[in-house]
Amino acid sequence: MTVAVLFARRDSVYKTLPDVDVWDEDRDAVKWRSGCPAIAHPPCRGWGAMRRFSYAGEDERGLAMRAVGNIQGFGGVLEHPAKSSLWYTAGLPRPGKFPDEYGGYTIEVDQFHFGHRAEKRTWLYIVGCEPDCLPSIPRKYGKPTHCVRPTKSYPRLPSITKSEREHTPIEFAKWLVEVAKRCSLPSSPKP
Repeated sequence: MTVAVLFARRDSVYKTLPDVDVWDEDRDAVKWRSGCPAIAHPPCRGWGAMRRFSYAGEDERGLAMRAVGNIQGFGGVLEHPAKSSLWYTAGLPRPGKFPDEYGGYTIEVDQFHFGHRAEKRTWLYIVGCEPDCLPSIPRKYGKPTHCVRPTKSYPRLPSITKSEREHTPIEFAKWLVEVAKRCSLPSSPKP
């Protein structure tokens, strides 16, 4: 089964994986019309904790809303930073809450456990794959060697680069592809 990856970087690690149809800036994910499950990585700068400092316009913010619709319509997984304001705006269930009318639910993972050098908590909105059917989530022991940005928790760790903040670790990409492959097309939303 092929899965689509929407809003990927031009140099995305997904392009090295089999059975993946990657939609980067050149292909323009807005034009994606396929009926297969997808992995969506819409721009997050207009939705994350630092959004008030962002230059993201409404067009860019709208890409995330479009990604929500794609996942709800075709199944798959949407990835965004933990506590993204997209969840509130789109009415998505927070981690640990009941599924929405599309059967979608949210889990939180830490990309550190998938090989990222920093602790990078991430929310995943999943439609079409029951929680019991998810692949196991790895557990990496030890501590991050870097941080996304210095905080009280990590005041002395070096920061990762902008590129590292945007790239998906290969093991996380493989795991997300496996999740999307396990997703079936959702049934019609409840009235």
